[in-house]
Amino acid sequence: MDFSAITVLCIGDVMLDRFLYGEMERISPEAPVPVLLLKERREMPGGAGNVVSNVISLGGKAVLVGLVGNDDAATTLRDRLRHGEQITDALVTTAHRPTICKTRYIATHQQVVRADEESRLPLQPEEAEALQRAIDVRLTEADVVILSDYGKGVCDPLVVRHLMEGARNRGVPVFVDPKSSDFSRYHGATCITPNARELAAAAGANAGDDAEVEAAARLVMAQAGAKAILATRSEKGMMLVPRDGQAVGAPARAREVFDVSGAGDTVIATMALAVASGMPWEQAMRVANAAAGVVVGKLGTATADIAEVLGELRAQDMSSPVGHLLSQEQAARQVVRWKEQGLTVGFTNGCFDILHPGHISLLAAARAECDRLIVALNDDASVRRLKGETRPINALTDRAIVIAALRSVDAVVSFAEDTPLEIIRKLMPDVLVKGADYTPEQVVGAGDVIAAGGRLVLVDLRAGHSTTATVRRIAGD
Repeated sequence: MDFSAITVLCIGDVMLDRFLYGEMERISPEAPVPVLLLKERREMPGGAGNVVSNVISLGGKAVLVGLVGNDDAATTLRDRLRHGEQITDALVTTAHRPTICKTRYIATHQQVVRADEESRLPLQPEEAEALQRAIDVRLTEADVVILSDYGKGVCDPLVVRHLMEGARNRGVPVFVDPKSSDFSRYHGATCITPNARELAAAAGANAGDDAEVEAAARLVMAQAGAKAILATRSEKGMMLVPRDGQAVGAPARAREVFDVSGAGDTVIATMALAVASGMPWEQAMRVANAAAGVVVGKLGTATADIAEVLGELRAQDMSSPVGHLLSQEQAARQVVRWKEQGLTVGFTNGCFDILHPGHISLLAAARAECDRLIVALNDDASVRRLKGETRPINALTDRAIVIAALRSVDAVVSFAEDTPLEIIRKLMPDVLVKGADYTPEQVVGAGDVIAAGGRLVLVDLRAGHSTTATVRRIAGD
């Protein structure tokens, strides 16, 4: 998949997502509320801004039209949107409202409270005129349009009608992520992507089983004059209902869900890029389904990139022996993308032949030290040289499948050498993790990582567990 030639014009409610991470130490003496000791602060584009972030992460180009205030939040938001030539900032500054900002306070991966800054003022005439001018200027650049309606004012009927007319005149497809239950306001859309609750509200009918979803989709599709409805159904996956064809579904792969924030943004960004690139609708849905599967496995407002989506597609394909075993080149590109997103990348390595509690403890501790963890596995020949001709017990592909399935692991790669020095230098992680049975001087690659500004972490191992001991017990020794 290559979306680099696709430019997406994204119009909608833009916001700043702010995450404040800390530790709850005590109850306040002033009121029965916890005191949060702040440790970390992260800020990223939200709403329509997150749609754009997904477009960029997937390799496309984006133009963003929306409203921001004349305030510090707007400055921060625009700074986070700088991606060279990949994003064109066409935001309209207004004096009538602040930049929408959602601040989430989080302790031990649990959201404690959220504070929203926004205005409930209806869209003002001068704001609508400015948005229409921005649309007219930028629509000529677009291969596809995404309308991201969060119900915050930008997607006023006047603006939506203007957009639809301009897109129709230029033959540009429009994908809509709806907020209103009246889909007729999106009349002329190419595809509308409601979740099950939104679909049921728009149709005024149940949307539980497959038959109900299809019936509801066809009803609202007629009201909107749309070509297709893509209904997202959480653990039930998706259903694509085209106007001139049969409905088709894509099941969700069973996985641990950490956060569904922004999954809809990922779906519509992927779907729009895929269809605009010439991909058949059903295939585009399956790619969007895989992208959604990636982001729900991450905390916070998240994006998916091409490598992650391809890995998820391979994992969904039972004919593929390995779901997440990246080549070293793919892993290096993945590290670059993660670092560009401001994420810290951790690295650990080993044979991981027969998985045991010691391995699980090590990987969990490693993941706690970073935002994304890459595990490098010795290939089979390397294991034989290190452990003897009877090893490995499990082949590389099998070991990769098991390791990739762990919640602590974000990517798996292999190396053929006796030590991981070459791959460490190629990936250059921010955090290098080994067991505390090593001294810093013994850890291969530690000097390179530290010299590049990274750090070495030695974690305590769970005593009494090893693959060798397990093999001996099995053999009765």
